[in-house]
Amino acid sequence: MLKQLKADLHIHSCLSPCADLKMTPSGIVKKAIASGINIITISDHNSAENVMAVRKAAEGTGLTVLAGMEITSSEEAHILAVFNDIDAVIKLQDIVYENLLPGENDERRIGYQVVVNEKDEVLKFNNRLLITATRLTVSSLIKIIHSLGGLSIACHVDKHAFSIISQLGFIPEDLMFDALEFSPKIEKGKAMELFKDYTSFSWVSSSDAHYLEDIGKRTTNFFIKEPTIVEMASAMKNIGSRRVEWGKEPI
Repeated sequence: MLKQLKADLHIHSCLSPCADLKMTPSGIVKKAIASGINIITISDHNSAENVMAVRKAAEGTGLTVLAGMEITSSEEAHILAVFNDIDAVIKLQDIVYENLLPGENDERRIGYQVVVNEKDEVLKFNNRLLITATRLTVSSLIKIIHSLGGLSIACHVDKHAFSIISQLGFIPEDLMFDALEFSPKIEKGKAMELFKDYTSFSWVSSSDAHYLEDIGKRTTNFFIKEPTIVEMASAMKNIGSRRVEWGKEPI
């Protein structure tokens, strides 16, 4: 039997330099549960070092924490990678770290990049320049993500910066995204009007939360048997009555 599971697949933690320092594991988990969310993805910029901490913070709560990352391609398009497996996202992180542009984070100018544990205790500060682009093209990123068993989602395609459409002007036919993500700033009716050429893709919408109050601002309902990547991929392909649904008023 299919279940309706509410997901927010794009949430940043305090590891992202543009995120609020209150985006800690316990804070994220509490806000997600209070918002009636069943599935979240921790998707920091070019790193996954806080994923395990959030997953541990959610143990015993019933909240599913997927392992993710928001990667900036060489074209400066943001690509969301989503996995069940921590090991898979760490392998992707290794590849991303090898392909980050050189330089160190300037905390005063860009922001802190805080690695924490499940108790919100600071373990270290990541000094890499996580906010920058990688040397990896969109095409190569999609292939790498799929090879590791993950979902590849084009981030906030309605935005005028750092989206696949803003950077390339269109979505090439050979880019095999599992879904396109829309931001909370656009309702589905307007999206259907502006992006009707891309209805062959599955559409999802997420909060892209950088602050606790933004978690659940927009969610996607998955009609699936269980909160796994395999089931979610099937929903994105409308297999066996599985489906995704968004477009209702934000929470």
